[in-house]
Amino acid sequence: MEKIVILTGAGISAESGLGTFRDEGGLWSQHRIEDVATPEGFARNPALVHEFYNARRIQAAKARPNAAHAALARLQKDFHGKVTLVTQNVDSLHEAAGAQGVIHMHGTLAGALCASCGHRWPAPPEMMVGEPCVACTAPAARPDVVWFGEMPYFMDEIYDHLAEATLFAAIGTSGQVYPAAAFVHEAQHSGARTVELNLDPSSGASSFDNVILGPATETVPRWVEGLLSRR
Repeated sequence: MEKIVILTGAGISAESGLGTFRDEGGLWSQHRIEDVATPEGFARNPALVHEFYNARRIQAAKARPNAAHAALARLQKDFHGKVTLVTQNVDSLHEAAGAQGVIHMHGTLAGALCASCGHRWPAPPEMMVGEPCVACTAPAARPDVVWFGEMPYFMDEIYDHLAEATLFAAIGTSGQVYPAAAFVHEAQHSGARTVELNLDPSSGASSFDNVILGPATETVPRWVEGLLSRR
């Protein structure tokens, strides 16, 4: 049975109005990554980090899935084999489009995490400094997102999927963040064909068998249509 494993990054949500690290004028351009996306930054200034993620949470709640998200949900539903979606994104746009079982390797804005006991629960719209854990009551609630310097979630599960893949696709990713940047090599080692779909070539584009360039809302539906038409 054919199995497609798809990795998505910020580029697939950009056309839904959610900015990437490199967007000018967006949330990320107003802060240093070290200040808002590292455990050290949270320790130094938890108020700033909560303010940043509260704004991201509000922004994500207003966003709507675009044609690329919808196409991948359709592929998952209609493909004759299996389709596994892995995302680096912390939004829920894949699920909003109808995708099932999405693996969020970098966590989600919708989640809260206790930095003391590790308990997870749904995040409120606004998180505050010293917010208590609902399990152990420690005043250590933080966003349940993976920061720089932390290990992404579900890595063993992801590697198992890559080992079974017959086709691996990376969509809207920069190819600069590890371990995700090495997924193409893991898939190729298992014999999978590989394709990158991106607005511009990523830093790792030369590692892929095929590269398709253009806006995700145009390239992804066309690519999905081609896969489904082979039946």
